[in-house]
Amino acid sequence: MTDIIVIGGGIAGVSAAAEMAIGANVTVLEAEGALGYHASGRSAAMFLKTYGNEIIRALSEASEPGHLDAGVLAPRGMLLLGKPDEAEAFEAERLSFGMERLTLQEAQEKLPIVNPKTCAHAGYLDTARDLDTDLLMQSYRKAALGAGATFVTGARVDMIERSEGKWHIRAGAQSWSADIVVNAAGAWADDVARLAGVAPLGIQPYRRSMARVPAPGGHDTFHWPFVDGINEAWYAKPDAGKWLISPADEDPVAPQDAWPDDIVLAEGIARYQEMMTEEVTRVETTWAGLRSFAPDRSLVIGHDVEATGFLWLTGQGGYGFQTAPAAARLCADIVLGRTPELGVDMAAALSPERFV
Repeated sequence: MTDIIVIGGGIAGVSAAAEMAIGANVTVLEAEGALGYHASGRSAAMFLKTYGNEIIRALSEASEPGHLDAGVLAPRGMLLLGKPDEAEAFEAERLSFGMERLTLQEAQEKLPIVNPKTCAHAGYLDTARDLDTDLLMQSYRKAALGAGATFVTGARVDMIERSEGKWHIRAGAQSWSADIVVNAAGAWADDVARLAGVAPLGIQPYRRSMARVPAPGGHDTFHWPFVDGINEAWYAKPDAGKWLISPADEDPVAPQDAWPDDIVLAEGIARYQEMMTEEVTRVETTWAGLRSFAPDRSLVIGHDVEATGFLWLTGQGGYGFQTAPAAARLCADIVLGRTPELGVDMAAALSPERFV
């Protein structure tokens, strides 16, 4: 018997389990054979406090102390590059991120492969950080286990129904009953809701692709910044001596084990390469993940408006890791009946009730 069933073993479900297990008996069900297999295992792994809308930024700000305590942040910096005809868009984005303007020479000092013939605008954010996603996942998992939580992998839920005041869940030959179900199923959140007879919220998964290439020109990329094109036309960042490039694609897809589209990757690499002096001659590895958004692109955390004991923890989009500490605490506060540490206004802004 368990008090709370969490469906989904990504960063959302694992972090929430760690927070809730302090005051309740929690079981996490993950459909895949390992935790963090889908979106959580394919993250760009950055912490940008000024990324996303106002609500996302507030969650990120509230999450920073938790990340610092966990020791998962490391200096990186972010460089924004714009072409001559992107002056207006560049300035708007620079101000939105809170970046300082750089000269072209200063940009090249931070990233020596910047092409002076095509780059006309540069901005820099020194508060951008790398986020060790694996360490954060393992820290939350360890904390959850230490508080008595149970993790069950390979448990693809195929039945959810409510009777006699409890939720009854089945995954193959296994079954559980609980007072509360937390829907942390990411791209599959609406599918889980339908399975439970709960109205979906319109959670839409979008594909995001990535390519790993050798270090450009044989450079040491260790101290290079995260680099972004205007309006997320592409981005790139160091990765264990290599260089990652993403077309920053956002193509709507059905929930799935995502794979990159070769044409989309090639087009994104071409946009990136236009701004650099070093040509991409070889792609070593490619992959894709899913970023799942609610209609207003903010997280959804709270009880369903109609289904008793059914709580949503979804819509993380590209912000799941950076908002995890605050989102997990809010989820636990709601489930355990505590006054939200983030405040009632923030809780209301994230509640599913906003869609009614």
